[in-house]
Amino acid sequence: MTDMPATTIVFLLFPGITQLDFTAPAQALSRIPGAILAGAAASLGPIATDSGFSILPTHDFEGCPQADILCVPGGHGVADALGDAATIDFIARQAAGAQWVTSVCTGAFLLGRAGLLAGKRATTHWAYVHLLPLVGAEPVNARVVEHGNVVTSGGVTSGLDFALTLIARLRGDAVAQAIQLAIEYDPAPPFIGGHPDRAPAAVTAGLKARVYDAAAARMEQALTG
Repeated sequence: MTDMPATTIVFLLFPGITQLDFTAPAQALSRIPGAILAGAAASLGPIATDSGFSILPTHDFEGCPQADILCVPGGHGVADALGDAATIDFIARQAAGAQWVTSVCTGAFLLGRAGLLAGKRATTHWAYVHLLPLVGAEPVNARVVEHGNVVTSGGVTSGLDFALTLIARLRGDAVAQAIQLAIEYDPAPPFIGGHPDRAPAAVTAGLKARVYDAAAARMEQALTG
């Protein structure tokens, strides 16, 4: 395993990122033999996450190495990042030389703003999937969607599914299964209801009213305004 070629995996970081969108796939992808991880942001200052703590980037946009795998996480900060030309330019430049272009959750809209989802099947967090046509994508109700070298995943925890799917493409099923076992990814949630297709209707309606109706409207405004 030590003679495996190096694989550079670049994660975009931005204020308001959902930390698990980044840290969950990073944990799995970091275990690929030969993996080199980088977290790139507009500057090297701390990046505030949605969880009350910050992450330090390893590189700024100018100093970031070329990604073999580009991963764009999501979060409520995406709506602001959509209007940042430096961020979108970084995504487009990195994607042009990457073997794989990927996103977690609402990171799909940043790929879309960079012109990378036009005519492609894609997914995102369930509360925003109806907005994917605004970036030219065909919405798919799935946790992981592959279209050519573009891999999109659903909300938050779907990042682990995407990471293991991609590891299997890169290194084979046995390596992906070993990594899944190493991180003990064996979901047995206490409730069956992590998606509106299965959650109680009242729970879905309440969450949409409290959080996601306004958040999706803000995202739509950022995409169209």
